[in-house]
Amino acid sequence: MTASPESAGAGAHDELGAHVSVAGGVQTAPRRAAEIGAANLQLFTKQPNRWAEPGIDDETAAAFKAARAEHGIAVAGAHDSYLINLSSPDRRLWRMSQRSFESELGRCVRLGLDFLVTHPGNATDGDIEEGLARNARAVTESLEAVEGPTRVLLELTAGAGTTVGASFENLRAILDRIPESQRVRVGICFDTCHAYSAGYDLVGDYDGVWEAFDTVLGLERLGLIHVNDSKHPFDSRKDRHEEIGEGSLGEVPFRRLMRDARLRHVPKILETPKGEDGADADIRNLARLRSYRERSR
Repeated sequence: MTASPESAGAGAHDELGAHVSVAGGVQTAPRRAAEIGAANLQLFTKQPNRWAEPGIDDETAAAFKAARAEHGIAVAGAHDSYLINLSSPDRRLWRMSQRSFESELGRCVRLGLDFLVTHPGNATDGDIEEGLARNARAVTESLEAVEGPTRVLLELTAGAGTTVGASFENLRAILDRIPESQRVRVGICFDTCHAYSAGYDLVGDYDGVWEAFDTVLGLERLGLIHVNDSKHPFDSRKDRHEEIGEGSLGEVPFRRLMRDARLRHVPKILETPKGEDGADADIRNLARLRSYRERSR
């Protein structure tokens, strides 16, 4: 059952949002965000499982910006392609990934997006340090090639296999390798599912996790939080999202997150499963998060 416009719109001007479909064109995304009661959104600027790099023409860019203004979208950003691996030791794949990421950033700038989230990738040769260096070089080249306000957000990963970026120290190492002139355009995306799977105990040591984040990275670099429960247990190194409060994290850390004054201003985007419910699942999860602000519950 689809929620009424009134219930969907409740809290539409808070910091919550969701990843929304761009079926019919990126210009349709702001309307979809508004329909679930969100003023923030994340989208794909292309099909995420293909190397094809479509352009954004003037008409599409103008239509997106007009729709964003019409629906009161405060924060809008993108997630990069699933195929991109900026830490790859394979020189051909690395260059393909860098060029794809550069194109992603270019589309974001054309659309006036606020952020571009990127997974740091995989050092498939097992050399994490070199993988971090390769990632920093790719991000730097892309930022130098594409000027604009869009901020690149390095996403904390769950740590499966040879994945890089599963620790605050890994992300710090990437940042430190990016020249200071470009580093101001780079921030961090914290994913609650990834963090818990990577060994950051948001359930048993919520305050400790954020203290460590602040010490290593600085809360001022936190540009986005992906709000996801996890289907897998703590420190599993597995990445599979669950609806809020229904996975291994449970309700408690999300209640704390929603009441944490330090993080109130940080955009929070759902990437929880939509299943057969589609937009109704987003409405349900957004309502659940908003209810956690109520002290009596």
